[in-house]
Amino acid sequence: MMKKLNKELYRTPFSVGKKWFLISMISMVILSAYNLIISWLLQKIIDLAAGIDKTPFYQLALVSLLSFLVFIVFYFIFRYAHPKFLQTLSTSYKDLLFAKILRNNSRKVSELGSGQFLSKLSNDLKSIEENYFDFYITLIDIGISFVGAIVLMLWYSPVLTMVAIALSILPLLASIPASKEITKTEKNLSKENAGFMEFMRDTLSGYSVIKSFQAESELESRFHEENVKIEKAKFLRRFAEENINLLSTAASVVMRLGVFLFGAWLSLSNSHVTPGIVLVFLQLLTFVITPIEKIPSLFANRKAARSLIAQTAELLYEKPDEQEKTEIHSLKSAIEIQNLSFSYEASEKALRNVSLTFHAGKKYAIVGTSGSGKSTLFKLLTKYSSEYDGNILFDGIDLRNITYSSLSQIISAVQQNVFVFHDSIYNNICLYKNIPEKEFDYVIQKSGLSSLIQQKGKNFSCGTNGNKLSGGEKQRISIARALLRNTSILLMDEASSALDEKTADEIMHSILDMPSTTSLVITHRLNSTLLKKYDGICVLHHGKIIEFGPFDELMKNKGLLYSLVLLSQS
Repeated sequence: MMKKLNKELYRTPFSVGKKWFLISMISMVILSAYNLIISWLLQKIIDLAAGIDKTPFYQLALVSLLSFLVFIVFYFIFRYAHPKFLQTLSTSYKDLLFAKILRNNSRKVSELGSGQFLSKLSNDLKSIEENYFDFYITLIDIGISFVGAIVLMLWYSPVLTMVAIALSILPLLASIPASKEITKTEKNLSKENAGFMEFMRDTLSGYSVIKSFQAESELESRFHEENVKIEKAKFLRRFAEENINLLSTAASVVMRLGVFLFGAWLSLSNSHVTPGIVLVFLQLLTFVITPIEKIPSLFANRKAARSLIAQTAELLYEKPDEQEKTEIHSLKSAIEIQNLSFSYEASEKALRNVSLTFHAGKKYAIVGTSGSGKSTLFKLLTKYSSEYDGNILFDGIDLRNITYSSLSQIISAVQQNVFVFHDSIYNNICLYKNIPEKEFDYVIQKSGLSSLIQQKGKNFSCGTNGNKLSGGEKQRISIARALLRNTSILLMDEASSALDEKTADEIMHSILDMPSTTSLVITHRLNSTLLKKYDGICVLHHGKIIEFGPFDELMKNKGLLYSLVLLSQS
């Protein structure tokens, strides 16, 4: 499965951009061949001027003109096709990568943090574009020139060519050890980029907290530390590449000097090597030296870029859970929780031996003091973790066996902390789906958004994370999103905390009147009239169920709920 994901990331962009790749490749072949024609023409013209060559001048001039016209045509073709090729591949790769991120398990994305994924879509992509996508076009360019130059050199002087080839091995041998270092430093740079992106995201998101607690100096120090780390990683990456370039350049100088001296000796020895051939040989040697200088770093950079793609695949890969093989499409009977216990890492248990049943279509309130385990219970119902003791059954099916994707299709969750996109109210509610107007109007009315839509319109931009809206307006948008999905199960975690009491009660009455929805509501609003509408109230305290039953029954028992209600009214 990991290999399949790797191949998909490697190959899919090329399959999409093969048309532009083919056009770019053909254009590059012709442009590279033109350089060789220029070298041949140079030799003919020099020897013609020296009185050695007898080719008519007008023929050379005609060949020069025709070849130049062909060059101009294919130059313009390449200048369009090559950027189009890179654009197509980059678009395809980013689309594929973004789709994989969106379809990844939300737990993994939360655990890894957004910085790593942002880095994959930004910093890493630049290296992948230059060193992997463009690798083959660059290789064709220098490859055609290299092979053509060698063939032409062999035609001019096989002996001098053999000397040049023998000396050309030096740059390759010199750069092999350094190429491994490039891959290592590229991976390290990617890691540091991800950490830096995560730090910047947290800093900007928590800007108000930093200002409130006057932590500017401390954050400046933290930024300096992170900045030094990432710039050091960049330096090591550049240094590794410069090492290859230095070794290759030094070796190529030795090669060029050796070929020049040997060619001069052949010319002075009255061999068939003419002055024109010696001068052209030096020009052709550039087409041999340039690939030799570039190829080591070219392949090293390609290897480093492929390692970034492999790293991305590893980041996105989710090991198949053999237990996850059952799909669920609705809740028909009940959610049964049996002897459920759970703890976060090394902390004490957040839930302790919890057992209860939520029947389909019924409405339940979850109440309790802060830290009683209410939100943890909701997290486990949405498959936040499978590392718990006991069982959670949906219609008798163990939650561990249910696929995450099918579970998310039957549950809508409304959180206390709402995220709002920098987009219109309409798109924030519909999440870019085409929704019939009647359905949209229905959820607007149910979620108490009618007045907001009348005042500002459904196309009003909410701003960055909803900064143009009040907390209550953002919560109502979140409620409207959930209602629009019309799923079997609705989970609401303090979803009305930012609403005034009148609006909150109106919305909750509307939700509790929905007959086919199983509603589980964490609430701190202990309104007696509203609590009576619930089929059951679960009272949690220190991770244990203290009480469970209808409102009137629990009030008669004068237990914890009774105390909490009295406290809320005082």
